[in-house]
Amino acid sequence: MSRIELGKLSNAEKILLVERIWDSIDKKSVELTTTQKKELDRRLEKYSSGEMKFSTWEEVKARLENNA
Repeated sequence: MSRIELGKLSNAEKILLVERIWDSIDKKSVELTTTQKKELDRRLEKYSSGEMKFSTWEEVKARLENNA
């Protein structure tokens, strides 16, 4: 494995490096905890029942700008 000096990489190069690392992870070996599974089930149920509310990208940006 070669040594990489992160400080010398551009942001684009860092993003590509992270993508390569992510792609190298065996997704089948990553398991969710029981708590994570329960939370995902809860959210899926809310979505399926129509209880979940969504925001447009413009609404999210406006909230972020107002909180900055």
